Amino acid sequence: MNFTPLPAAVFTELARTRPAPADDTLLRSALHARRLLLLKALLVRVHRHREAVDAAVLRRFETSWHLLERAESHHPTVVRDVLDYPLTGAWLAAALAEPVGPALDRHLDRLEALAVTAALRADCPLDLAVEAPGGMLSLPGVGRQTAGSGRVRIRAGSRVARIHTEGHTHPAATVLLLTDRRTGALVGRGPDWNGLHTLPDSTARLDDLDPYRVPPGGVGTPARTAADRADTDPGAWSAHWRAAQALLAHTDPGRAAEVRRALRAVVPLVAQGPRSLGATLRSAPGAVLTSPPAGAQDMAETLVHEIHHSKLATLHELVPLYRQGRAAVHRVGWRPDARPIGGVLQGAYAHLALTDLWRRATTARTVPRPWRSSAGQQFDHMHDQVGQALEILLESDELTNEGREFAHQMRRHHASLGAAPRAAG
Repeated sequence: MNFTPLPAAVFTELARTRPAPADDTLLRSALHARRLLLLKALLVRVHRHREAVDAAVLRRFETSWHLLERAESHHPTVVRDVLDYPLTGAWLAAALAEPVGPALDRHLDRLEALAVTAALRADCPLDLAVEAPGGMLSLPGVGRQTAGSGRVRIRAGSRVARIHTEGHTHPAATVLLLTDRRTGALVGRGPDWNGLHTLPDSTARLDDLDPYRVPPGGVGTPARTAADRADTDPGAWSAHWRAAQALLAHTDPGRAAEVRRALRAVVPLVAQGPRSLGATLRSAPGAVLTSPPAGAQDMAETLVHEIHHSKLATLHELVPLYRQGRAAVHRVGWRPDARPIGGVLQGAYAHLALTDLWRRATTARTVPRPWRSSAGQQFDHMHDQVGQALEILLESDELTNEGREFAHQMRRHHASLGAAPRAAG
């Protein structure tokens, strides 16, 4: 994306990691602009290589594009919400990276599910047959229909949609009800329907169904893989979410509100130890990928840490902070492997947000004493490591001018945190 100047106050607030609703609004706008750019890039790529795309896939892609346009003219806010769903970004990244051929064709079929989701949420009348790859129709941010064959028929009108498997007589169709025209909220029921769970007092989905929620082969090192619906306990995740939100609200209400605003999806990963392992996909800001947490503190720290990876990834697309393609790597205190400059910046930023949180926890009399004590210890451990990473950043010639100013503002905030005071109470 082209560089768009930011107000100095917004840039400083973002560098300080402190939450501000106006900053979130700006980042959401930047994310949407980026999403539209990538969607247009996919359309251009398909048209440029249309002779190499399977004829049936091309026909479905073009039909789906027109359906998406129809839904957008009917209810643009809802369609924007579908396009900005984090895992829509993961799909776009995968499709744009795939060489032309059968593998790309499989990615292109995803546009049909995206357009159908937008049309259903926008309350557009529908009567069409839709592909269900692998016997599954996944509606992003809504849920998944199991099909007895590779196609389903969807008939929708006046806030109600019915889904039947083509060529298969089932005693009960899946019914999707539009419960709120303003937000496009859909609720489904039926023996072949699995809907996504919404986390308490938020709009964030517990997404254990989307086929793009984790890349093939997993994410991170060691590789972390997606947990399946059968292995996901929504009640336990809701309890973890409530406990983490309560802890954040008592420690730093602004951060609790930021998490609720910024987070669109929590993607459960397979457990690999007693504590959570979190991750963020650069292509899917607003989604936190995490294994089950050990408790409220673990969950709260993971959410704050990963949300800041999302914020920085979105900001970097709007205002490039470092130059790509450099071979230099650097050692940081929180990882055993050397990191490129982008990884150093990402890690320093996310850990600066945690040190800010821990600093506040040490003096918050409304939080449990074990959390205050633990926060003080973690602050002492991480504060110096973040300071060392900031020195690496400021001595590097790999940052852009904007990136250098961002790192300077981070260092000012880091210095303002000082030493952790003795835990209150």
